[in-house]
Amino acid sequence: MRSDASPPIGDSLQDSQCCVLDDGFSVVLTRYRAKQALVEESRTPHTGAGVIVTFGLQGRSDYRERWGPRIDFGHGHTTVTTFDHSQGERHIPEGETVLQLRLVASTGWLARYLGERYQAALPASGGIRPLAFQSTTPASHAHLQALQVGLQTGSARLQQHIHALSLLGEQLDTLLPEPSPTQNIASADAERIVQAREILLNELDRPLTLAYLGARVGLGEQKLKQGFRRMFGTTPQHFLHQQRMRHAHTLLESGQQVAQAAYATGYRHPSNFSAAFTRFFGYAPKAIKQRKS
Repeated sequence: MRSDASPPIGDSLQDSQCCVLDDGFSVVLTRYRAKQALVEESRTPHTGAGVIVTFGLQGRSDYRERWGPRIDFGHGHTTVTTFDHSQGERHIPEGETVLQLRLVASTGWLARYLGERYQAALPASGGIRPLAFQSTTPASHAHLQALQVGLQTGSARLQQHIHALSLLGEQLDTLLPEPSPTQNIASADAERIVQAREILLNELDRPLTLAYLGARVGLGEQKLKQGFRRMFGTTPQHFLHQQRMRHAHTLLESGQQVAQAAYATGYRHPSNFSAAFTRFFGYAPKAIKQRKS
């Protein structure tokens, strides 16, 4: 099933193509052309809960949930989120043309294929929960190009399905824990892992190593790393890096200088911070100040 729409939205134009590949699995190709800076009220159009993988093919934008996190999208980057409902604002800079390809997989569809691995790594989010924002891999680029052409030309659905599954599979392989004979995490260990997560959230400016974190909560490094992945779908190091980058972005938007944001997120050398920030978001910290001016 495929649908096309091109409704004008204020000073922008949206083109959208949607193809339902399976019951609970669809692909959407969307283009925005913003004549002026666009701030648009948005609600999640998808029913139920699941995972959204967004590939930035052109331009940049972000989504700011009313009571939750900011989700960034950018050219050459892949954004992965879980959702069960959402209400917020879509932001597109003035003059920006944004092209995004989005895979939407429902909880039921994922559970059918992934079972307990899905339940352990991607729990219900209570809104939108960011899982990853990273550079799109070369392997994904080939599938994206084929899938984009397929959507635009209406090629065989089997080929579209193959490319979409390959793209989704690559992302989930990086997020889901490896199958393990280990049963449920002991409640005492789970409490320590939650405590470790709170330390990461509250001490972003400190040099937090895995060894230090394990000593703080009373768990060995390997046990902490494996348990953290099972409970939260990522490693402590990756989680810390994501939180530092998002906090830095908020500080820069509030008017703080690059050096201030660097020190507040555990970097002692602003140049190292700038390099990490640019790799994470796809643009330099100074670009935020330029956009606001």
